Amino acid sequence: MTGASRSHAWSRVNWRLYLLAAIPVAALAIAGAVGPVAQPQDYHLFADRRPWLGVPNFGDAVSNAAFLITGALGLFHCVRFRPEGARWSWIVFFVGVILVSAGSAYYHWSPTNQSLVWDRLPMTIGFMGVYVALLAEFVDRRLERFLLIPAALAGIASVAYWAVSGDLRFYFGVQALSLGSIVVIVLSFRNTRRQNRYLAAAFLTYALAVAGDRLDHEIFALTNGVISGHTLKHLLAAVAPFWIYLMLRARGQASSSGGLVATKNTRSERPVL
Repeated sequence: MTGASRSHAWSRVNWRLYLLAAIPVAALAIAGAVGPVAQPQDYHLFADRRPWLGVPNFGDAVSNAAFLITGALGLFHCVRFRPEGARWSWIVFFVGVILVSAGSAYYHWSPTNQSLVWDRLPMTIGFMGVYVALLAEFVDRRLERFLLIPAALAGIASVAYWAVSGDLRFYFGVQALSLGSIVVIVLSFRNTRRQNRYLAAAFLTYALAVAGDRLDHEIFALTNGVISGHTLKHLLAAVAPFWIYLMLRARGQASSSGGLVATKNTRSERPVL
């Protein structure tokens, strides 16, 4: 590669890195610029509040078992088969998914601001896990070593800050940071594992889950009370980590069959910081 071509390659790398660096700065700046954001109390008024078998809000509470199933599948795979890539970040992600099953079920047993803390804590752990995993696999593997613990702590701190102050700004900022960065990483950086179709499926499934949550009462009415939008949200959101599990499993199958599996940083796979 000539000096001019190397310079051009690095200029392409740099704008991507600058964009990634700008996302947390922008998220913090916006969070600091707007006023305090309180938790709306009508958030807790879900459509399906029917008890069954002694379980309050049965549909929303029990549907969290789906997170336990997909989280356990992914965690077992990471521990047993040690997949290539950001294994520790994926472990944190799947641990977060498992904890969501317990935290969200606890919240839906008695929906209040206090119980909602235990729903949001594992969610931020999961988001930070997948955020660092994709940074490590698409940008530079060394980032996992330096960012995984600080990112997880930042997510936990954002929920703790809300629990103490009643202000959701930094919780929303962490969510925007992770989701915005994931989109930029997948669209801007190349990865030789050819895993984008799994990531796209996971992202689309999660987007549908969010839509279901927003249409909680409408879906409950449309289905004549068969299922609410929030219950549907749980089921769809649990499918998103299942796509990640399938992605990691596909890597192992490609490796055992001599397929394309990247084991080192290369310029074609990801730029080195």
